[in-house]
Amino acid sequence: MSTAAIALTTEEQEAKRRLRMAWFGYIGMIFGNFMAILDIQIVASSLREIQAGLSASADELTWVQTSYLIAEVIAIPLSGYLSRMMSTRVYFVGSAIGFTIASLLCGLAWNIESMICFRVLQGFLGGGMIPTTLGAIFLMFPPEKRQLPTVLVGLAMTTAPALGPSIGGYLTATFSWHWLFFINIVPGVLLSIVVWKNVRFDVPDWSLLRTLDVFGLATMALFLGSLEFVLDEGPRHDWLADETVRNMTVLMVLGGLLFFWRAFTSANPIVQLRSYHNRNFAFGSVVAFVVGVMIYGMVFIVPTFLGGVRSFNSLQIGKVMMVMGSCMFLTAPLVGKLSTKVDLRILLAYGLTMVGLGTWFNAHLTADAGFDEFFWPQVMRGHGFMFCMVTMTGMAIGTLKPEEVKNGSGLFNLMRNLGGAIGLALINTNLHNRQWFHYSHLSNSISDARAPVRDLLAEGRAYLSPELGAEGSVATLGYLHRLVLQQAAVMSFNDVMLMMSLLCAGAVLLLPFADKPVALGADEPAH
Repeated sequence: MSTAAIALTTEEQEAKRRLRMAWFGYIGMIFGNFMAILDIQIVASSLREIQAGLSASADELTWVQTSYLIAEVIAIPLSGYLSRMMSTRVYFVGSAIGFTIASLLCGLAWNIESMICFRVLQGFLGGGMIPTTLGAIFLMFPPEKRQLPTVLVGLAMTTAPALGPSIGGYLTATFSWHWLFFINIVPGVLLSIVVWKNVRFDVPDWSLLRTLDVFGLATMALFLGSLEFVLDEGPRHDWLADETVRNMTVLMVLGGLLFFWRAFTSANPIVQLRSYHNRNFAFGSVVAFVVGVMIYGMVFIVPTFLGGVRSFNSLQIGKVMMVMGSCMFLTAPLVGKLSTKVDLRILLAYGLTMVGLGTWFNAHLTADAGFDEFFWPQVMRGHGFMFCMVTMTGMAIGTLKPEEVKNGSGLFNLMRNLGGAIGLALINTNLHNRQWFHYSHLSNSISDARAPVRDLLAEGRAYLSPELGAEGSVATLGYLHRLVLQQAAVMSFNDVMLMMSLLCAGAVLLLPFADKPVALGADEPAH
């Protein structure tokens, strides 16, 4: 064999070895990403158990989730700077180890104050793993090998919010609420070892520590932290009617003005907003915002309807939610194949359309709606979400220059999380406002001058009076009041579902304005 042939064989073997290492390392990163997103929602179905275990008040308990979200939303845009400074390997493994330790501490928390402190640490470190995993696709794999890792990370990012409440409810019912956090320990240790041994595609640049924009970091933390607080607490306290929410809104506006001023004037800003000059990155980020509204909105609104209107237990709700997660999993191979052959804009439009239609079909609910009424809409949403996650990632981050990928990934993930936060705040507010709007109109139509109302009252008194005497009339009126409240609630859910479906339609209309992106798996054009 000639020297050239031997050299070529050696290069091929080395390339295969590097690709094999990349895959091992990336699978570990995907698990870290999944854990970090899962822990946003995993406590949602077990808050009462945590409240009892920590002897916390209802107001204090909300901080178990709020503290995690505030810390995470600050860490996500900061991740690009930190991963450039430390290298992806050091930053991700440090975040994973810290997240694992914080999870252990959360499980050992002795009061609500310690839990909030440990959740802040867990959220900040978990927030570092999410964008780092997404950006690594475009730095670890050549263009022709990016299809499968993009599909896998999209699967992890869409199924984690959907499965969180179900997994949390199961762990709490089977063991105790402490296992919501202990479940992270073994996977966290294993993935840290795997990533440390296999991820070696960049090197640290510690000189960035000397140019760290402390003022930019402080204003970003003030802006995003206050924003997340306002969005989370506002719906519960009638927004600006509450003094604390009002003060945090002032801090949010002040922090936002200072942060954006610093980002556009500093020579080395903590977050490079100039990535938005890229048309496809900007459009991809808008779609990420909409998808964030839809994913987190559906994970909230479907269980809320089933639990509040139908009185379903956590197992029954989990079965409905599993339909969407299962369809995401089954759709992943199809998306992977089509993303190499079809214009990503078309696939993204199809995904958004399926999510929008699935939501529209649930905008006609009745008080008897259950598993059957949610089955096909959940199938459509799960199918559509998988198309959205894979294609919007390729359209946005796949068009950035290599040196912009880490920063862009942080911004992209931030937009998805902000979409979820803003979406949940608006959903909560609109559910409340529309319910009382419909209740007012329905109440005005309830009059004993109407035959159906007279018949209902007469039947109720006839049925209850033998047992309750004069109280039978009062009990009948109470039943009528609850019936009106229930119908008003159903109508408010329908209104919100309709609004969300229209949001998807609006996002579809924006896509023709985006440039045609390179298909996943195709060679990139020269920048």
